[in-house]
Amino acid sequence: MNDRVKEFQREGLSVSEACHIAGVGRTKLYEFLSSGALTARKVGKKTLILRQDLMRFLANLPKAA
Repeated sequence: MNDRVKEFQREGLSVSEACHIAGVGRTKLYEFLSSGALTARKVGKKTLILRQDLMRFLANLPKAA
């Protein structure tokens, strides 16, 4: 059972989890959401960011000079 739990990875991330993974603060993440650069889903009152959307967003950020 413990091995199965380690393999499990949620696809829907909370705003806090997405901030942690992306390395940005809540304000910046909400700026990305309001600009349409990153999309979110709603489940009732909860905001979820799909892991694949977050990874795509991060991969498309401009490279540092």
